[in-house]
Amino acid sequence: MMRRILPTILAAAILASPLAAQLALPQVQLPDPGGVVGDVTDTVGIALEDVDATTQRTAARLLELRQRTIRKLLRQNRETIEADARGDLARRGELLVDGATAAQLAVLDEAGFSVLSSEQIEGLDFIVTRLAVPERLPLAKAERLARELAPGAEISADNLHYQSGAVAGTVIAPMALQSASIGTEVGVIDSAPGASVSTVATRGFAKGAPKAANHGSAVASLLKSAGVARVRVADVYGTDAAGGNALAIAKALGWLVSSGSKVVTISLVGPKNSVVQKAVAAAQKKGVVIVAAVGNDGPAAPPAYPASYDGVIAITGVDGRNRALIEAGRALNLDYAAPGADIYALDARGKRVKWRGTSFAAPLAAARLAAALSRGRNWRSTLDAEARDLGKKGPDTTYGRGLLCGTCARKK
Repeated sequence: MMRRILPTILAAAILASPLAAQLALPQVQLPDPGGVVGDVTDTVGIALEDVDATTQRTAARLLELRQRTIRKLLRQNRETIEADARGDLARRGELLVDGATAAQLAVLDEAGFSVLSSEQIEGLDFIVTRLAVPERLPLAKAERLARELAPGAEISADNLHYQSGAVAGTVIAPMALQSASIGTEVGVIDSAPGASVSTVATRGFAKGAPKAANHGSAVASLLKSAGVARVRVADVYGTDAAGGNALAIAKALGWLVSSGSKVVTISLVGPKNSVVQKAVAAAQKKGVVIVAAVGNDGPAAPPAYPASYDGVIAITGVDGRNRALIEAGRALNLDYAAPGADIYALDARGKRVKWRGTSFAAPLAAARLAAALSRGRNWRSTLDAEARDLGKKGPDTTYGRGLLCGTCARKK
């Protein structure tokens, strides 16, 4: 399925390159376009001004391959997804509306936008209306028209988000977990873990969910291996070809918040979306700290979301020699780095496997944040004291405020 496995064209092109050994990116998940063609070409110079020519060429190649692959994904899944007004991928034929008046909804209805449902976001105190766009009207045009008809309302496509990491090595010996010393509950928004990873609850927010998958298994098992006693998982993928959408993520976040998760880790990336942004802000107002990966599309890609929303703790990855992952994406503000390569976690079958991607740095950082909260400490000052400064002295755009959990999940 498109959200899980990197298409052959991208994997083959990267693996054939001279930097294949360094990149080690088979089956890395791609985020959706994020307005790549319009936005990134203006910011590549800024994003890459401090790196060497080889890295610049590699980043440009990653961006080119990303664009080509996403176009292919769109061609292969036209019955399920389409591009919105910014060129980002979303669920076909649907818009999400927040804050529209009854009069505006009546105007939209008269123009052919029919209400599919009103979705109460559990625990976050707001309602999202799902609209079906007029028949035969492309999503991008429908989005622009709806905004004209309902000025002031928040209208967005149901944008898709993609996992940002995958298997990078062979199956090895069974995994030994640390003692469960961290009492603060950590929520996960991803795919569901396999039976070998114990959770306090797993709930589905997509067709066919919960359904065990490798990515969610790895993320959840990394939390357990880092000592988190209570892990709660929201599966936003299941078997849905348009899984990982904005509405599913908002509903998943609401459930985690209302169920008692004090930290939520999200190893997914996508474009800025008003529904997800509102859900994140509402969760933060309730005291929940959200940790998110910056993605794997390289420094020339657009800023990743939800990592780039205000107050979200953005995490990048390093390899076993504490070098920044060359494929690591970027956020508007980078907080910390954590291991994102040469680490081991469980797949959906319960096998211990080597992984690579910023996806796997995020839960390790989240575990350290939860540990600080479980001891009643200020998490920011605690993490800053723990973080190992890498690169330029002090906070920087490559490693953030430093490396957390540097030896976590790396023992063979």
